[in-house]
Amino acid sequence: MAEVEPKILNSIPETIFKKRKNNEEWALRRKLQQAEKTRIRSTSFTIKKPEQFIREYRDRELDLIQMKNRKKQHRKSMVIPESKLLFVIRIGGKNDLHPNTRRILYSLRLRKIFSGVFVRSSKNLMEILKKVEPHITYGYPNLKSVKDLIYKKGVGKFEKQKVPLTDNNIIEQVLGEHNILCIEDIVNEIATVGPHFEKVSSFLCAFKLDKPEKALQGKKKRFRDGGDSGDRGDRINELLVKMN
Repeated sequence: MAEVEPKILNSIPETIFKKRKNNEEWALRRKLQQAEKTRIRSTSFTIKKPEQFIREYRDRELDLIQMKNRKKQHRKSMVIPESKLLFVIRIGGKNDLHPNTRRILYSLRLRKIFSGVFVRSSKNLMEILKKVEPHITYGYPNLKSVKDLIYKKGVGKFEKQKVPLTDNNIIEQVLGEHNILCIEDIVNEIATVGPHFEKVSSFLCAFKLDKPEKALQGKKKRFRDGGDSGDRGDRINELLVKMN
């Protein structure tokens, strides 16, 4: 009977062993890092002290009182808007928001800080903006600002989803009945505050803006008094350059 020759096993290069070892060490480090992140995240949700609740409650109540006072002052010194088009940016507001303030911001579709929307100015709208003035800034965007915002950061709502404005077919499906067929038509309708402005602005999602460097430091004083909030007039365009 012939002898069976033993199979020769191919030797595994040492570099592969080293690579496996390095991968295992990396995976272990990664697992430990994830565990540490989870631990930090869990410990960050610490129970608030009673004085924290009291302070937040007082801040919210103060926000409500100041809102009512601003409303009274605004009625006495009502200013007619300089332009039909306004761009409103939320610049603050979190724990110190009274529920009424939060409700107004949400009705303006300003659910997050550094989000912005186009709105048609009116006497009623100016009263609403005055109520939440410490948490917003607004002004009159020029054509360049409108165009840059829509082209760079424009997102629309289509079939309950957010879609970038890169497909004119979607624009035509949603707004075609109003003879708005492409992104340039959207720019024109917003910039001129056309007859279908509300339809177009509701199609557009709130713009997610970048946090500007060396600007919006959380000063609740009005812009004209050296702060960040309130009416900036046409100087809103300077801010939009930094946030777009």
